[in-house]
Amino acid sequence: MNDKKIAVLLSGGVDSSVVVYELVRQGLHPDCFYIKIGPEEEEEWDCSSEEDLEMATAVAAKYGCRLEVIDCHREYWDQVTAYTMEKVRAGLTPNPDVMCNRLIKFGAFHEKRGHDYDLIATGHYAQTEVIDGVKWLTTSPDPVKDQTDFLAQIYGWQLEKAIFPIGHYVKDEVRQIAEREHLVSAHRKDSQGICFLGKINYTEYIKRYLGEQPGDVVELETGRLIGQHRGHWFYTIGQRKGMGFGGGPWFIVKKDPQQNKLYVAHGYDPSTVYKQAFLVHDFHSINGQMPGRNITFKIRHTPEYHHATFEAQGDGRFLIASDAPIHGVAPGQFCVVYDEDHHRCYGSGEITI
Repeated sequence: MNDKKIAVLLSGGVDSSVVVYELVRQGLHPDCFYIKIGPEEEEEWDCSSEEDLEMATAVAAKYGCRLEVIDCHREYWDQVTAYTMEKVRAGLTPNPDVMCNRLIKFGAFHEKRGHDYDLIATGHYAQTEVIDGVKWLTTSPDPVKDQTDFLAQIYGWQLEKAIFPIGHYVKDEVRQIAEREHLVSAHRKDSQGICFLGKINYTEYIKRYLGEQPGDVVELETGRLIGQHRGHWFYTIGQRKGMGFGGGPWFIVKKDPQQNKLYVAHGYDPSTVYKQAFLVHDFHSINGQMPGRNITFKIRHTPEYHHATFEAQGDGRFLIASDAPIHGVAPGQFCVVYDEDHHRCYGSGEITI
C-alpha cells in the first residue's frame, strides 16, 4: 500500500485513532478527515462535536498527519435523516447507521474529497478478503463488535476502496494498543445509538419532526382496548419496556400505520412475538454475488446469527426460512445475509411482512 493515497475517517474515538497508529506503524502517511454531521438545526439541539474534533486533532497531530474537517451536515439531513423519518412515519423500523455508511462515509465524503484517494480507511470492526478474484466483506473475529451488518448496504465500488485496519482485532486489543501508545482517546466510551445524536434522546428527535398522534393500543388475541399510545412511530415490534401500559408485561407484535393502532400480546415471552419465515425485498448484493440456498443471517446488531435457507420468490423478493423462530422481526429492518459459516457477507435486504 506504500504507493497508495490513503484517507482515514477520524472520528475522535478510540477505534479510528488506532487506525491512524496502525497505518503509520506500517510506514504509511495517511491524510485524516473528520466528517461533521448532525441534526438539521444544530444550535437548537446542542449537538456539539467539539470534544470529538479535539480528540481527532490531537491524534492527527501526534502522528504528523494532516486533518481536514468535511461538512456533510446537509447531505446527512437530505439523505439519511429524511430516509429515517419516511420509514418511521410509514410504521417501519429503519437503520440510519446502515445508510450513513453507504450515503455519507463512503458516499458524500467520496464526492467531496474521497475521489482524490485510492483507499478510505475506517475504524469498523470488519475485514475484506479477495476470494477467486472477488473482494468480499468478511466478519471480524470479535462477535460482539463485528460491524459487517452496518456495512451491508455499501456498493461494490465503495468496498473496493475500503480498508479496515483494526478489523482483525477484538475490542480489548484495540483498547490495549491505545493505552500503550498513550492516545488521548484510549479511555473514551464507545458511542451508542444513532451516530449523530450523541446525548439527544431518539424519541425526542422523532417527536421534533413527526410530533405526536395518539391512537389505540389493542390486545391482538382478544381485540380488547388496552390504552392509548402517543404515535405508532415511537414504538417498534418486539418492544416490551418503556410503553407505560398497565397490566403488563406487554409486547408490541403488530403496527397498523393507516389506523394508527398498535397491537400487543400479553406475557413474558408470547409466541406472537416470534417469526420463523419472512420475506425481504430490494436485496442489495455488495459485490454482485448472490447467496446460495443455505445461509446465516441477522436482523439486528447482536453477536447472535441464525441459520436459514434463502429462496427467490420470482417477484424480486426472497424468502428467509430460519431454522428456529426469531424474536422481534419487523418490517423495514435490514436482514443481513452471510454464507453458511458466517464469514462472507453478501449484503442485505429490507424485511417485508
